[in-house]
Amino acid sequence: MAALRWLTPRRRSATARSVLAGEASAEAARKSAQSAEGTAPGTGSEPDFPVHGDDRAAAFFDLDNTVMQGAAIFHFGRGLHKRKFFETRDLARFAWQQAYFRLAGLEDPEHMQDARDSALSIVKGHRVSELRSIGEEIYDEYMAERIWPGTRALAQAHLDAGQKVWLVTAAPVEIAQVIARRLGLTGALGTVAESIGGVYTGKLVGEPLHGPAKAEAVRALAAAEALDLSRCAAYSDSHNDIPMLSLVGHPYAINPDSKLRKHARELEWRLRDYRTGRKAAKVGIPAAAGVGAVAGGTAAAIALHRRRR
Repeated sequence: MAALRWLTPRRRSATARSVLAGEASAEAARKSAQSAEGTAPGTGSEPDFPVHGDDRAAAFFDLDNTVMQGAAIFHFGRGLHKRKFFETRDLARFAWQQAYFRLAGLEDPEHMQDARDSALSIVKGHRVSELRSIGEEIYDEYMAERIWPGTRALAQAHLDAGQKVWLVTAAPVEIAQVIARRLGLTGALGTVAESIGGVYTGKLVGEPLHGPAKAEAVRALAAAEALDLSRCAAYSDSHNDIPMLSLVGHPYAINPDSKLRKHARELEWRLRDYRTGRKAAKVGIPAAAGVGAVAGGTAAAIALHRRRR
């Protein structure tokens, strides 16, 4: 991954940070995709809706609970815990900082910045290649079997039509790129941590790729790839991704939470639910999943810290 040298002023507006995060993620995704080779074979039947192939259309897929059951960063943390890289008690302070505003629904800028700085300070000084290497192993152990076959078939339909397919996730871009490559997708847009010479500086480029930042990343990538967003498709399970879904001409709600389901029905967006029985009924699960994702992400940071020491 090329060195990222942008700096984010603390006083930059939330909108500006979203734009910066989106542009950085789009650039990282394009550079990664340039070295990708081929696509993986399909794993399901052709979807029951048409996907028109043209070189100005592409598809954008959210990752957690859309392509994969659960949160990718949580599964990554599980793998590190299995390897005894950290102790559960070490998660408390960092998990609480980040879970507070998720569960309370309060995105206080100062509180979020403190949580972000705490996690990034642990990653600082570690090599990007180390994170990628660990991700490769853990994908096989925990993630491969959790890919939704139905969503995978949708992605394959776009690939078969000659379109590019991108993951768009708040997970670290290095982990997202591992998953995209294993699925035979074009590439991934993810949260970009600044690195110089392949070493993390302890700063983010912009902000986590979440909510509006995802929309900015898709917009930036579409501009760079000369895509017509009105001909593109986007898929997500979360109401937080309504900004991204609203950008494209073909939005799809996949395994939607209650707010997205309601929104999708009101706007007559397509819906797909690949969960069964009890799982499908638990539309309130995203809040709990969010806590797991935070814990997993914190676990990963702590594990890298312990490993360096």
